[in-house]
Amino acid sequence: MAFKVEEALDIIYKNVSPKSIKILPIEQALGFVLAQDVIAIYNLPPFNNSAMDGYAVKIADAGKSVKVKHTIFAGDDSSEILKEGFGIKIMTGARIPEGCECIVPIENTQVTNEGVNLPEDLVDSRHIRFAGEDILQDDKLLSRGERLHAHNITLLASQGISHIKVYKKPKIALFASGSELKMHFESVTSYQLYNTNTPTFYSRALELGCEVDFIGTAVDTMDDIKEHIQSALDSDLIITSGGVSVGDADFTKEAFAAFDCDIFFDKIAIKPGKPTTVGKIGNTMVLNLPGNPLAAALNFELFAQSIILCLSGAEDKYIRPIKAKIQEDYKQRAGRRSLVPGYFDGEFFKVCPKFTPGMVSPLAQSNAYIMIDESCESLAKNQEVKIISTRFSFTSQNKESLISGDRG
Repeated sequence: MAFKVEEALDIIYKNVSPKSIKILPIEQALGFVLAQDVIAIYNLPPFNNSAMDGYAVKIADAGKSVKVKHTIFAGDDSSEILKEGFGIKIMTGARIPEGCECIVPIENTQVTNEGVNLPEDLVDSRHIRFAGEDILQDDKLLSRGERLHAHNITLLASQGISHIKVYKKPKIALFASGSELKMHFESVTSYQLYNTNTPTFYSRALELGCEVDFIGTAVDTMDDIKEHIQSALDSDLIITSGGVSVGDADFTKEAFAAFDCDIFFDKIAIKPGKPTTVGKIGNTMVLNLPGNPLAAALNFELFAQSIILCLSGAEDKYIRPIKAKIQEDYKQRAGRRSLVPGYFDGEFFKVCPKFTPGMVSPLAQSNAYIMIDESCESLAKNQEVKIISTRFSFTSQNKESLISGDRG
């Protein structure tokens, strides 16, 4: 029996979790997922300081001339006390002296032989940055499950945090099976093909934040496929393509069975990609994808990406669709969920003019796909659809329907 897409994804969500944790210097933690909450150790700013180069003054001296004898620079440990009738020159970032009520920017003053003339419109606390106005001590800055980007590193550095606990990046092992396949750096004969699937998976897994090993291309023999499986068992996820249909030389499922692979599902009610298979050997997840390039790539986006998100430790582990309008009428034969590639321009989704499961050109021409409900026979121009990006990873902490054209 073929599983519905939603059922297959729920099985993945229930059976896949991050494996291990490590501690990294914050400079090396970019792209990793936090394995701890981060709590503010200090107020930021840690003390009241000047937001401008100017003069620290009293409100009572508005419109008057004040005497200025001292300058406080950023980093000075000044003990100056400001009194009425006086001002203290102060630089941006310098600690506010005791008694200061506001900062007057240099350009708003006039220096004379008698002192510094102040404007009439002084406002209490103007141009003063107060301790903790940016970050308060004991505030939660980051949560476990957040993926670290450059500005998260900014937060960590602001607290003097040098090392952080993160989940290890998912380790992915890739191989293809098929005696007719050769790698792009090899010569092919008239009856052979270049292996496009493995380079595609490799590149996309890197984009999704994985560590990737290419095991090679297995010929269509039980022994060779088993050898490739054995060499990949130290990974978090093995991804293969080809050898999962019912052809005489398709040995992949049988080879995995020799390792007591626990099969979660081996048929999906989807087109293309029905023979997609997910299972587990010990602690290693297994994803067998179809050999046809377009079918393999689209199902990678749906199932491999979901497994990788779960392995990463990210809280936002669910694929999030983007709402768009279909640019032209589109018709299909009802009966099975369909994956349809196309191009999203920010408003409209345009279906690729020509695509079949064995093609590669639609992958380069598209940047997204839609999954059309099995009951749907047509989509009308400007009808709302839910696109899934193939160039980026849009995710959510909440599970959302990915289906377009459903009657719900």
